[in-house]
Amino acid sequence: MNFLNLPQNQVESKTYFSVQKKFDYKNISLLQNYITEQGKILPRRMNNLTSKQQRDLTHAIKQARVLALLPFLNQEN
Repeated sequence: MNFLNLPQNQVESKTYFSVQKKFDYKNISLLQNYITEQGKILPRRMNNLTSKQQRDLTHAIKQARVLALLPFLNQEN
């Protein structure tokens, strides 16, 4: 459905990050909202981000994992 076919009363939803410029790898509490209990990154259809925001989020999560701020796997036994 393209932009011209949208009904007049339907408003496109804005995401929380429409104002924010970038995700920061140091903001661990924010990044943990987009990771499952197993440590997987949530898909874009579940967190309602744009594709660019999803790429930035993925990059920030991966950078935080490399710096050991986030675990690669959640191994709670």
